[in-house]
Amino acid sequence: MSKQLPEAPCCTPMAAERIPAAASATLAQAFKALGDPIRLQLMSMIASAPGGEICVCDLTPAFTVSGTTISHHLKVLREAGLIDGERRASWVYYRPRPELMRQLSTLLAVDDLVA
Repeated sequence: MSKQLPEAPCCTPMAAERIPAAASATLAQAFKALGDPIRLQLMSMIASAPGGEICVCDLTPAFTVSGTTISHHLKVLREAGLIDGERRASWVYYRPRPELMRQLSTLLAVDDLVA
């Protein structure tokens, strides 16, 4: 259900080393997707779901916006490479893509920086 994104290797915190140009486009798209409060909440719900996945039927009632709006936000997260979705009968189940989440986390790490 999600498209395959180009690999965005990012192994060094940005405060320690410049981000390679090839990685910056994919990483920026992911950060942009997370820049919306509803998408950030959706990502949190998906990433913390028991069993590693959650049904859209459990996501939609948590918001006061329409199901169509939730679908749009899920599509943005999918296109950014943050989540995958799998249709089962009439519902779609979403799970996080930990590889990109790890890259974002590593990029923002400040543990090894000298103050």
